[in-house]
Amino acid sequence: MNVVVAPPVDVKPLDEEWTARWDAFVQSHPEATFFHLSGWKRVIEDGFGHACHFLLAEQGGAVRGVLPLVHVASRLFGNALISNAFCVYGGPVCADEAARLALDRAAIELAEALKADHLEYRLRTPAHDDWARKSDLYFTFRKQLDPDPEKNLAAIPRKRRAVIRKGLGLGLHCELESGVDRFFALYGTSVRDLGTPVFAKRYFRRLKEVFGDACEILTVVHDGRPLSSLITFYFRDEVLPYYGGGVGDAKKLAAHEVMYWDVMRRACQSGYRVFDFGRSKRETGPFTFKKLWGFEPEPLHYEYKLIGRDEVPDINPLNPKYRLYINAWRRLPLPVANLIGPFLSRNLG
Repeated sequence: MNVVVAPPVDVKPLDEEWTARWDAFVQSHPEATFFHLSGWKRVIEDGFGHACHFLLAEQGGAVRGVLPLVHVASRLFGNALISNAFCVYGGPVCADEAARLALDRAAIELAEALKADHLEYRLRTPAHDDWARKSDLYFTFRKQLDPDPEKNLAAIPRKRRAVIRKGLGLGLHCELESGVDRFFALYGTSVRDLGTPVFAKRYFRRLKEVFGDACEILTVVHDGRPLSSLITFYFRDEVLPYYGGGVGDAKKLAAHEVMYWDVMRRACQSGYRVFDFGRSKRETGPFTFKKLWGFEPEPLHYEYKLIGRDEVPDINPLNPKYRLYINAWRRLPLPVANLIGPFLSRNLG
């Protein structure tokens, strides 16, 4: 009787030879997300200048697992290896436990070699009982779409549905963009007003360049004036509105409601079946906004393998120690905020 011995699982960095096989694995694996695609390596390296270590587990010439990792090192916010930085979801996606263990080992060894304070996985489902974990800060909002737009509209709570109809009745209309200029002007103002440093424009430009039709930019216009704008990702049967902002009369004229409804309406007509409203921090304005649309929050489980520190980092605007800086940032002139913001935001992974 011949015993067939399976070849060992080998972990290697992603290179051009393996890129197509990496993305084919991501597209076929039920636990994979848009944020596991190989294109994020180019986007983050070009948009922020961080070193990306995208690891794949290979066995006998076949991809058995993938793990996108970004090294974010900052004097202000620490030294971290994150899967996946600047993204909602991440962590290893694997065909079996052998691949998962191999990727975990490789990631821990890499974090130690980089002298990182911690290794962070951003997960929808907990995976490591022996790692530190936060499950009460970030929540995601996901909902099944019906093929019929009218049924999706009817599923939105009555008061929010009335706001959508109000905006449509005021003559707001949506325009798809080929570039990022109008989006950036609206988004940059919006995040400044929230007290958050804006990302560099080149980051958003690279998103569109790398992901192409899977990255859509939509702007809501009223009487020739852009009021709100949104970057949306498309992945398999999912639609993910991700970066949005609005200024001026956007709230009064219901521009945000019209914007998200237009994305939902067109997505269900095009065959998309899951609307992923993205993550929000617990009990914040965006958290409440998404609940008003009839979405139920699902906790995200961010897990930390602590290496160079003894406690989980607390880098988020809800931390009271950042309140003074947030309030000061809101008062900055917009040109100043847009000039210096990218130097800070690149370290907020």
